[in-house]
Amino acid sequence: MMKPLDGITVVDLSIYVTGAFATEMLASQGADVLKVERPGGGDPSRDAGPPFVDGESGYFMSLNYGKRSIELDLQDERGLEILYDLCSDADVFVENYRPGVAEKLGIGYEDIKRRNESIIYCSISGFGDSGPWSDRPGFDIIMQALSGIMDVTGDPDSRPMKVGLPQTDLITASWAAFGIMNGLFKRERTGEGDYFELAMFDAALTWLTKQAAKAFEGERPERMGTKDPVVAPYQVFEAADGYLAGGVPNEKLWNQLCEAIDRLDLLADERFTTLEDRVRNVDALESELEDTFTQRPVDEWLEILTEEYSLPFGPVLHVDEALECPQTEARGTITDLDHSKIGTYPVVNHPIQFERSASGFDRHAPVLGEHTDEILLEHGYDRDELNELYDADIIGSDSKHT
Repeated sequence: MMKPLDGITVVDLSIYVTGAFATEMLASQGADVLKVERPGGGDPSRDAGPPFVDGESGYFMSLNYGKRSIELDLQDERGLEILYDLCSDADVFVENYRPGVAEKLGIGYEDIKRRNESIIYCSISGFGDSGPWSDRPGFDIIMQALSGIMDVTGDPDSRPMKVGLPQTDLITASWAAFGIMNGLFKRERTGEGDYFELAMFDAALTWLTKQAAKAFEGERPERMGTKDPVVAPYQVFEAADGYLAGGVPNEKLWNQLCEAIDRLDLLADERFTTLEDRVRNVDALESELEDTFTQRPVDEWLEILTEEYSLPFGPVLHVDEALECPQTEARGTITDLDHSKIGTYPVVNHPIQFERSASGFDRHAPVLGEHTDEILLEHGYDRDELNELYDADIIGSDSKHT
């Protein structure tokens, strides 16, 4: 079966997470992503780590499955002309420079549009191209702090905490991929290319949801640990030998929970009569439930809660346990791909599973400059031209060529 984005070509000049994860999402659906990297160094995330596997960054690989890499010096006019050649028949262009930098390099939207009017151009930055913060650099930890995400993460008596993942990077990447798909869909109907710019700060604010709703009503959301501001119980509980996570958002499930843990007395407790009552008295509720949960190990509670009563509870797994659990194995989420340098290596596939289309990665993350020759030969360059460009260090001086 074909993939939804077979035949779509993406020229990707982004570095680190936001653009890389967005174009990785496109690659998983069949897009040919040409990752343009600076000669001799490439994307800085190649040096991020550990872990390193035979010199290859596991972090970089996790963000660049399914792409092809070309080393290209954009400071040289000939390198810039090569980029224009790549863009002339591409569908999508992605960059995540600070506002104004792409234009100075000669690769802003107008520069690329002159070579390809139908291009979908995605520009990602920390704060967008307007506003008093537009010139500031943007990293995930800054966005988690400025967006309020950090302020509502952690225990009530702790300092603000960042989410354990680069959350705002990944939020932005998802919006970028969504914007690109919208641009391609519109182009399919109108024949017109488009440009859009995306700020990490704006993207992070969209995920505040219930916290923003409280703020709009004049309330200041506070850190609640694993608790939830509008549902209770909805958190992590300590058991005899580990932790349970679960949520009970309605009266039916609340009644079932009280029966399952043999605490029917809680149904008669006025502090917990309604969902609103339980949210208001969440600390007392936590104390009552944890007194019971600590009496048995996690596995015994799971057998009762999930097997007998079909309640939404689960164990808190370590990352390695999550990657190796029976559900992960049954869904085929972890697959192995052949890497040209390190051999077979596991890959976390993207989760979309179509009935009538294929999806997922066909190739591992590329070694720096691995596909330079392949890509340029496809675009009409001959071997003599490639050797001349290599000798001038315009295309990856560290790449192997003949």
